[in-house]
Amino acid sequence: MSPAGQYDTNAKRLDPDALVALAAAVYQSAGVPSHDARLAADTLVQADLWGHQSHGLLRLGWYYARLKSGAMQAITQTTLEVDAGAVAVMDGHDGVGQVIARRAVDEAVSRARKHGLGAVSVRNSNHFGTCMYYTRIGAQQGCVMVLMSNAGPNMAPWGGLQKKIGTNPWSIAVPGGAYGPVVMDMANSGVARGKIYLADKRREQIPSDWAIDAQGRPTTDPKAALEGFILPMAGHKGYVMGVMVDILSGVLSGSKFLDAVHGPYDPVNPSGAGHFMVALNVAAFQPLADFEAKINTYITSLKSVPLAHGHSQVFYPGEMEKRADENNRARGLLLPDDTLADVARVAHEAGVQERLPF
Repeated sequence: MSPAGQYDTNAKRLDPDALVALAAAVYQSAGVPSHDARLAADTLVQADLWGHQSHGLLRLGWYYARLKSGAMQAITQTTLEVDAGAVAVMDGHDGVGQVIARRAVDEAVSRARKHGLGAVSVRNSNHFGTCMYYTRIGAQQGCVMVLMSNAGPNMAPWGGLQKKIGTNPWSIAVPGGAYGPVVMDMANSGVARGKIYLADKRREQIPSDWAIDAQGRPTTDPKAALEGFILPMAGHKGYVMGVMVDILSGVLSGSKFLDAVHGPYDPVNPSGAGHFMVALNVAAFQPLADFEAKINTYITSLKSVPLAHGHSQVFYPGEMEKRADENNRARGLLLPDDTLADVARVAHEAGVQERLPF
């Protein structure tokens, strides 16, 4: 066995489809319908394929624990509390976050096709994985997509020492012509909380500018960081952006906000997460083909600039994930030993160990 968190140099690269099937079986064992289970499983494996392992199969055990406790409902029953032309408010009733977010995408795109734009506010949801999973879907259907979500608190208000603000991620994706969707996906913290969990599992230190301890001192210890506070990106600017995402996601939707939201690492409390999604139908602004031609020119121009020392090329937003996905699908997915061990533990607990592909 290699050291914790390390890749075994002799490790087998794994078939992503087999990993999706395994994760789906775990979800189904907890009562999630097969179609919804497949979606939730795909979001996890896709994050790993993109190289976002902090949001990948590492989280399967967290979601499974929430399903088992009833904090997250296995049967997702969404209702429209407001249905007003371009605007809708969707209640997720504590269902599976990935399923709720996917339904919100369809709702937003449908309304954008009718009205030029569609705005969907979501209440009583759960953590749904990476924002870009959903914004890319809209971009592939000719829409500019904006999605944001609040999250369990791990940042203090600027200058304070009490957890109030989540990492509160947001994403924008646009149709990218020949390049595929151009995607921004970012948290308003300097780093996603999942990356600190990942460092803790791997027994690795973290950079000193990621977090402060409970007394407000910089730390490289992930345990101290988790007990303390994650720092916002760009200082006070990240704090302000986190607040605005929380207001649009939680307050506007009528969901929970600030420290009333519970994250996916909490196994027993309903999340109360809220989301805000906007779809802009590009064809309502100009012909989609014209827009995509301009995007092709835009990206080509970005990538044509002289390179700075130490760089081999310029990447457009979302390109690194696209390349990682292509490479991992072609070669197979390589996951750290500790992630595989936890996935195996969950599979045995769920009684689906025969689906393990390793």
